[in-house]
Amino acid sequence: MRATLGLLLTATITLAAARPDWQQLRGRIEATLHIPNPLPDNAAKSYGEFDVAPGVTAERISYATAYGLRVPAVVYRQRGASLTQRPALIVVNGHGGDKSSWYAYWAGILYARAGAVVLTYDPIGEYERNAERKSDTNQHDQYVAPDDMGRRMGGLMITDVMEATSYLAQRTDVDPKRVAALGYSMGSFITSIACAVETRLRGCVLAGGGDLDGPGGYWDSSRKMCQAIPYQSLSFLGNRGPAIYALQARHAVTYVFNGSTDQVVDIPNHGPDFFATLRRDTIKEQGSAKDVFEYGFAPNGGHRPYFLTKPVALWLEEKLKFPNWTRKEVEAMPETHISDWAIAKGLKAKTSENYEHGEGGTMALGTDIPAVSREELHALPEALWESQKDKYVYESWLARAKAAE
Repeated sequence: MRATLGLLLTATITLAAARPDWQQLRGRIEATLHIPNPLPDNAAKSYGEFDVAPGVTAERISYATAYGLRVPAVVYRQRGASLTQRPALIVVNGHGGDKSSWYAYWAGILYARAGAVVLTYDPIGEYERNAERKSDTNQHDQYVAPDDMGRRMGGLMITDVMEATSYLAQRTDVDPKRVAALGYSMGSFITSIACAVETRLRGCVLAGGGDLDGPGGYWDSSRKMCQAIPYQSLSFLGNRGPAIYALQARHAVTYVFNGSTDQVVDIPNHGPDFFATLRRDTIKEQGSAKDVFEYGFAPNGGHRPYFLTKPVALWLEEKLKFPNWTRKEVEAMPETHISDWAIAKGLKAKTSENYEHGEGGTMALGTDIPAVSREELHALPEALWESQKDKYVYESWLARAKAAE
């Protein structure tokens, strides 16, 4: 009997020793990517609001982030809604995207009507974080030596999401226990790590990505500054994908959704079998299946912001409980073919077959979303932005990050 008890005690001690110190891992990720701990004072500022669509009000704000910089953002909410606490979402853009991208304001309007508060913002180098207020510049992709600058770039982008969480958590109309992030493409990568280290995030959707592979895989060889270098630098995690997903599962639920033929992030080589193995390894890493990520595919779908589609909206409704939606209502909601919508609205959208396989082929939930002009979606009045743009633009980050090196 004593021998049996001794073996059980030894096994228990061995398991406890093998179990990761999750907070220590989070701290090491933050230190590696130069994410400030504690975070800077959020110091949010408001610049007014406007009616963006029937039933939806948009607020223009900015908030603080790393390197003494600020982030311009637009926040969507139901018009006239009470201060009853409701879920909140953060939209994290892909390469070349910002708060003026069609899918960002579509998400803002769609989920504000569901009863959520939705924050959209500009990644570094885009729109109001660009010295010429241009979009689709991909400034954050420009390699700057040494490689630690790439870690700083990834860390800045993750801090932007964490500070957006801080802003939403302090709003009186937001339930801080129902804040989630929606990442698309590059945004899926940033969101995956942000959701691993930011324990106030209770959910995340990774669309057009989430296939966190191993050494020499897609993410190690993707764009250097904002993806490859930051991902390579997390090699201390061991099997990085399962470790990141296990960190998420300690406090959040996650849904990974891709098009089955999305070649942009190598989904043809990262199909159901890849995700089944990734999920199995995550369960092993965590020691249980509790809140380990779920995944799904759009048959024959390409690279798209799937958090606008019915399957993901149904998942969000189940997890966050939108006050204005029920599952039956979401199932019955009509959808919009984005290529047709873009043409009807006179947008300068690509309508080629390649575009149709990508964003143009998105079947987005809802039918009465307006085309919102870029001018409406600035956060700061132009004169104020001109006088303060050194707090926002890529060049300021570059100078301050180099000085920190």
